[in-house]
Amino acid sequence: MIKIGLTGWGDHPSLYRENSSKKDKLFDYSGHFPIVEVDTSFYAIPSVKNVEKWTAETPEKFQFIVKAYQGMTGHNKDELPYQDHSEMFEAFRECADAFRQADKLAMILVQFPPWFDCTSRNVKYILYLKQQLQGFPIAIEFRNQTWFQNGRKEATIQFLRENGLIHTVCDEPQAGIGSVPFVPEATNKKALVRLHGRNVFGWRNTGAPNWREVRFLYDYSQEELEDLAKHIKELEKKAEEIFVLFNNNSGHHAAGNAKTLQEILNIRYDGLAPKQLNLFEGEF
Repeated sequence: MIKIGLTGWGDHPSLYRENSSKKDKLFDYSGHFPIVEVDTSFYAIPSVKNVEKWTAETPEKFQFIVKAYQGMTGHNKDELPYQDHSEMFEAFRECADAFRQADKLAMILVQFPPWFDCTSRNVKYILYLKQQLQGFPIAIEFRNQTWFQNGRKEATIQFLRENGLIHTVCDEPQAGIGSVPFVPEATNKKALVRLHGRNVFGWRNTGAPNWREVRFLYDYSQEELEDLAKHIKELEKKAEEIFVLFNNNSGHHAAGNAKTLQEILNIRYDGLAPKQLNLFEGEF
């Protein structure tokens, strides 16, 4: 089964009902797609109360991919708002478990920074992180080419497979050491595909004031999406569930691209939230 969605639910204008409020955006989003990435958890671990609210207002079969907190992946160089790593991991486990208790946790996405290269020390850290998140489905996303260079691709895929970790297949600009190639391999019964766009200029210029916006400013063409669809269909032969996330939303292209890919793959989702709820508002 192929499930398509977006990173975050709060910035996709084409998906919301007219006059929809901020608190209604997740409900509106869940009328279009069956999965979403919780990207806010990278910046701050959500409270259990918030998680329970999100799971309650989405359809029964809706699922969340929860992005690991930046203190867990080495992005945050500043002082963490926790006494130690033990307290940090405990807070994240409580958050992830709230999704799991609602039967809506697809996986935890652990995205490592561009400087997280292929070394024995970093391999050991992945195993440490796996231990800290024992029992949860974990997807690993690399942002450093050394994991796939010089004959290491097969070893990296095998390492993930042996440890029951989900390989994140990335489509992104090929812009040096801080990017990874497109490797459509599955290492688990679940596979994750994240589509970041192909803006090489934006990917390289991380020092610009608005680099985050420029980095993901990209609109996939019909031809590019058709090519990606072929790879995703091949990947489906290697895994039971394929989760596809569009992260190219600086120009609000992600939702449209996701809809087009859905059409190309001829996918229809059941059990989504009703899109015409506003027709009945105020009648009771």
